Amino acid sequence: MDGTGTTPAPALDRLTPQRTEPPHRADEAGTLLGFLDFHRRTLLLKTDGLDADALRHRLSPTTMTLGGLLKHLAMVEDNWFTEVWLDERVEPWASADWAADRDWEWTSAADDTPDELRALWDASVARSQRTLAEALAAGGLDQESRRRHHGTGEPVTLRWILVHMIEEYARHNGHADLLREAVDGATGE
Repeated sequence: MDGTGTTPAPALDRLTPQRTEPPHRADEAGTLLGFLDFHRRTLLLKTDGLDADALRHRLSPTTMTLGGLLKHLAMVEDNWFTEVWLDERVEPWASADWAADRDWEWTSAADDTPDELRALWDASVARSQRTLAEALAAGGLDQESRRRHHGTGEPVTLRWILVHMIEEYARHNGHADLLREAVDGATGE
């Protein structure tokens, strides 16, 4: 218990498995998967060991938080690999009230515990990994998504989704660097 008589929420205590460099000599799929895994683990390094308050910490003027990043990237995983690639819906995204809050994954993260955020992200990544393995076994990177891209009206290739996911994580890992340093001074990869 803390000084207020309440028990604080547990910290994210699942330590990230060792992050390794992407392969220096691999085929295209192996290279893309290596970079995606590297960036996924980088995000986890930035959130490991943090409690709920630290995951909700904001760096003015943004409303972005490390907890919000975890939930957003879980949503992005499910969006591209489940909704766009497979044309299937998955919770909690399917029943979220997006009309009431376009940033629902970001704002609702403040109500989630560290363990809930990590479990949501872990489940989304596990689904993505299964989908990727099945897709690659069925025909490789040139296959097209079942759902069409909302902007162009055209399907996207598995290659495009992988490159986009790497870009999404790389961009947000830059945010995570700044947010983590503001929380506890931790810097580095």
